[in-house]
Amino acid sequence: MPELTAPRRRRRRTDAERSANAILHAAVEILATQPNASVEDIATAAGVSRQTVYAHFKTREALINAVIDAITREAVAEMDAARLDEGPAAEALLRLLDASWRTLRRYPLILGVATQSADAEADHHRHRAVADHLDRVLTRGRQSGEFAGDLNARWLGTAIISLGHAAGDAVRTEQLPLDEATTALARSVLRICGVNPRTITKLVDATPR
Repeated sequence: MPELTAPRRRRRRTDAERSANAILHAAVEILATQPNASVEDIATAAGVSRQTVYAHFKTREALINAVIDAITREAVAEMDAARLDEGPAAEALLRLLDASWRTLRRYPLILGVATQSADAEADHHRHRAVADHLDRVLTRGRQSGEFAGDLNARWLGTAIISLGHAAGDAVRTEQLPLDEATTALARSVLRICGVNPRTITKLVDATPR
């Protein structure tokens, strides 16, 4: 067979990228509301064949991991825009929490999908950007005296991520409605950071929900 010309290779590569993006977009939309959707369901929504899905994503689990990565990037972009270096550190921390929960509001069932396909190494990698944002805010709060200085910022960040998972599980299992879970998380996070209880009430009450 004659070798493909450079323009044809570029066109094929562009077509492949377009196809993969369409599949990923369809998977994000469908799995967010139908966590048990099949590969065939996703292929139909993307306007491609089942074989095309598997050409880009070798298994359903690989596709789900790609979906979780895409939503994680979206959440991190929200955090990047949260003005974490502005104003009091406690207010910045609440903005950071709110940014992460805005993503959950858009994809209310995606947490269940993420839990079913838990991969410790991938999960650690996804949390790295979140942990870095937390570390920045917590370090600033400890330096300013807003947060207690007797606990390591990285440890506090790990505890806050764990609390976030617990709050998400409470919403997913319908133990708490979303608004109540976000309020409980905000209060719990500020409390473990050593913020005065009266200040916590004022901050949480002033935060839009």
